[in-house]
Amino acid sequence: MEKSFYSEEEVKKTAEKLHEKIKKTGFSLEECMAFAPLILEINRLKKEKNAVILAHSYQTPDIIYGTADFVGDSLELSRKASETKAGIIVFAGVKFMAETAKILSPEKTVLLPSIEAGCSLSESITAKDVQELKKKYPGVPVVCYVNTSAEVKAESDACCTSANALQVVEIFKENEIIFLPDNLMTKNIQNQTKKKIISWNGLCVVHKEFNTQQIEEVKRKYPGVKILVHTECNPTVVELADFSGGTSGMIKYAETHSDENFMMVTECGLSDRMRVELPEKKFVGTCELCPYMKKNTLELILQALKNPSQEQIIEVPEEIRLKAKKAIDRMMETKNFSD
Repeated sequence: MEKSFYSEEEVKKTAEKLHEKIKKTGFSLEECMAFAPLILEINRLKKEKNAVILAHSYQTPDIIYGTADFVGDSLELSRKASETKAGIIVFAGVKFMAETAKILSPEKTVLLPSIEAGCSLSESITAKDVQELKKKYPGVPVVCYVNTSAEVKAESDACCTSANALQVVEIFKENEIIFLPDNLMTKNIQNQTKKKIISWNGLCVVHKEFNTQQIEEVKRKYPGVKILVHTECNPTVVELADFSGGTSGMIKYAETHSDENFMMVTECGLSDRMRVELPEKKFVGTCELCPYMKKNTLELILQALKNPSQEQIIEVPEEIRLKAKKAIDRMMETKNFSD
């Protein structure tokens, strides 16, 4: 900010409140003092402009606990935002998430703070790629993971999340299914179904890095530790899990089990969130940072609220939006659609 409009007392109070929340994630009071003027101005502008801020669980604690109205998984966040009276949605996440928010809330302005916040899975496949797959495998249903662009969703028969991927695959009567773009998630689904799954070659830059040696080392160091694994990981890692699924399922498991130690085999932001929200439990072991998720900052959120660039304003052509929404609606026929 060029100039602070807030008193030293307001800044200090905001910083102390934030620090009390996020100190277990390693942030100092001095850092929170630097965040405070930005947080105060963002929260003021939210009210003035009738905006809501959505923060994915992989965002940094200053964003989640300083500014967010809703925190969670991408699809659930978009659904919640669609139910509000807000005219503006600021999505602290990555581009495909902001597109999903626009698909479900076409009348709202959707802003993505960082135009560099992409996704390796989403960028691994295009609508043309899906069209070519459908030519190669005529009549085979296409199920796309939520980590895909609006254009890819529009070419698919159904969308799915990491929580309900198997359920969505099983709703089709066909014995063959095209599942894209996550190759490792495809392998995990194939281990649970008799259907033949035709895969794509996409990989998550975060989850592909985890290996069995890391898990075994944590198990030796913390006997009895519960291993919670995201299904974007290699099947050899998933096999070692006490629970595998999406981030919502991982959170629920940690909340409802009394064990002392947990390893969240996913992006580092989730472990930080759990350290704040479940302070009586320990979250141990290694994690991986998502270079895309971390592109969003308080400064960019503030700038987007003040004066968004054309690139920060998410647009989805109506023809594509309607087709993509059909794929999302098909997913919502399942009982569990959390990510």
